[in-house]
Amino acid sequence: MKRILIFSGTTEGRELAEFLRNRQVDVIVSVATEYGRDCMDVESSSNVSVRTGRMDEAQIRQFLMTQKIDLVVDATHPFAAEVTKNVEQACRMAGTEYIRCVRERQNWDDKGERVVRVESVPEAVEYLQNTTGNVLIATGSKELKEYTRIAGYKERCYARVLSTQVSVEESIRLGFEGRHLIAMQGPFSAEMNRAHLREYNCRFLVTKDGGKTGGFEEKLKGAQEAGAEVLVIRRPFDQGIILEAVIREVKEWKNS
Repeated sequence: MKRILIFSGTTEGRELAEFLRNRQVDVIVSVATEYGRDCMDVESSSNVSVRTGRMDEAQIRQFLMTQKIDLVVDATHPFAAEVTKNVEQACRMAGTEYIRCVRERQNWDDKGERVVRVESVPEAVEYLQNTTGNVLIATGSKELKEYTRIAGYKERCYARVLSTQVSVEESIRLGFEGRHLIAMQGPFSAEMNRAHLREYNCRFLVTKDGGKTGGFEEKLKGAQEAGAEVLVIRRPFDQGIILEAVIREVKEWKNS
């Protein structure tokens, strides 16, 4: 039986694993954290298993060879550029077929004057340093340290992070706690985004362009309804194919 390794961390990775459930192919899903494992529903599957833990390029290459992987699908987050680089390089060195699954891009250029596009979290912080008003941070806990450069950040900023022990502990360590720490699992509806912005009297929302499955449209709508300005961190350029095309290619590969 052919073996496929899916590097997951997104809705697309979970949906691909679900599509392959109980089909004539051996599937290993690699996730970085226990939280990622919890998001995978594979208990009733006869052919899908989950591997937890981060791997560098050498470890990925070793895993491909020892597990005799025939195909790798990289469905990691659009902003996980280093992971994608490592996976692609490992596949090239091991001679393993590789497919990059990307989120479909949408045109956000018509979303109004209250949308500011920046290239990175540090650039967003620079912008906010010259403003006043509360900020809802929805860019995750990994780069939360950058926001501590904002004067009075403990009073001004509200961090919305995943409800995992690692995320919460890191946020508290940086000084985000009490009402200033929102630990919830997204994506969120426009109503929830609006409610958070209004509840904490936020003038700004900072988010990454996570695409449709990341709830980006709902963030824009919620901010518009709450009268908040949105700072959007542009998605890095990423070559690949969307989920529907990946499924077609996997079907052809499985039957070849």
